[in-house]
Amino acid sequence: MSAQRRWARVRRAALGAGAAAAIAALAAGALVALSDPAADTPAAPPHRFAYFADWNIANRGHTLADVDGSGAAARLTRIMWAFGDVTADGRCGIPADGDVQAWELYQRRYAAEDSVDGRADAYEQPLAGGLNQLRALRERHPDLHASISLGGWNWSTHFSRAARTPESRAAFAASCVDLWLRGDLPVRDGEPQGGPGAAEGVFDGIDLDWEWPGGGGRPGTAEHPDDLRNLTLLAAEFRDRLDALAAETGRSYTLTVSLPNDAEAAAGFEPGLWAHVDAAAVQGYDLTGSWSTTTGHHAQLHAPEGAPDAAAASVDATVRAYLAAGLPPEKLVVGVPGYGRGWTGVGPEGFGRFAPAEGAAEGGYGDGTEAYADLERREGRRFLDPVNGAYWLHDGGEWWSYDTPETIALKGRYVRDNGLAGLMLWNLDMDPSGDLVTAMDAALTP
Repeated sequence: MSAQRRWARVRRAALGAGAAAAIAALAAGALVALSDPAADTPAAPPHRFAYFADWNIANRGHTLADVDGSGAAARLTRIMWAFGDVTADGRCGIPADGDVQAWELYQRRYAAEDSVDGRADAYEQPLAGGLNQLRALRERHPDLHASISLGGWNWSTHFSRAARTPESRAAFAASCVDLWLRGDLPVRDGEPQGGPGAAEGVFDGIDLDWEWPGGGGRPGTAEHPDDLRNLTLLAAEFRDRLDALAAETGRSYTLTVSLPNDAEAAAGFEPGLWAHVDAAAVQGYDLTGSWSTTTGHHAQLHAPEGAPDAAAASVDATVRAYLAAGLPPEKLVVGVPGYGRGWTGVGPEGFGRFAPAEGAAEGGYGDGTEAYADLERREGRRFLDPVNGAYWLHDGGEWWSYDTPETIALKGRYVRDNGLAGLMLWNLDMDPSGDLVTAMDAALTP
């Protein structure tokens, strides 16, 4: 039997540390080094990033106390807070979702039983809400850093305009530093929270999550032929602002960028961009989904032999495309999903893999999308492809592809073998018990 065909069904409940090591060893032959990393131990440990979707504090009751209680906070190097708004006038702003999100962000008073440090908030304190909880979490874990992620799918609408001219870039970057790093929050609705420096020190980094320069983002998102050039210039502007702030405060500040999973798009990013950022997270997911009529793995490490064109994209191919575009391997962070993509109306042939489907399966995060934690509770047959780094669940006529601790172990091995910068998870509320973060940490630990 060929190496590409050696895949086996593995029950999640039966997987222990020894089994994980065996799977990693089995898959080692499928990993082809992309670079020749230096033999010396790197000065800094691999990145362990994870996004925290702040709207799910209200929508799903997932708080930073939950992140701490799961053990994730102790294993991460940086939390990426999603998201900061880019306003119509090209400034950094606080997302306003009927004012609920702003209130959750820095005005909500937490009860002692809901807080990270077990202390209740006072009415008059200048910072409350999620940002105060993040400050408490970082005090509890001094090695944990935090970045405000700007844009994302919903709030990148005006990114192109903010990056368009030297004047707009300067105004945009200055407003972001003032709002999120200096912590100059607006005072709203007669509440005592906010004011100059209210959130100073909560964040020590900025993440540019422009989705996407040059097009392909949410309908209505502004586009311009010079977007990719302007992204490089915007990153340079932010780099200068962060360096100036570091000289003023004596602290260091991190600049990161989020990149699409499109291997063809990788070549469009200017090589000069990489000099301005400390790390670049490549979205190693949504390679396919229920928008396709054929089932496939949305985060597979390698494309299996014989995969149809609709399901042939892979994390490895995407990584190689970015390295070819000049992104240094020591800055490339591989993104992993905390959710699965699913189809319905899938027959039993081939255990449902690469099979025709009727449409999207119903999921708790929208059609065709379900959290890792919820998928683990579903019934059905489970399959692991340890050679190609893919996992799936076949439950009657439903078919789901998602990442598990087993596939995270394989991706961590891939990152280490190829001298890459680390792993990133989207997002923490989908992994409430910290299983995936624990796997990230274990996989990246020598």
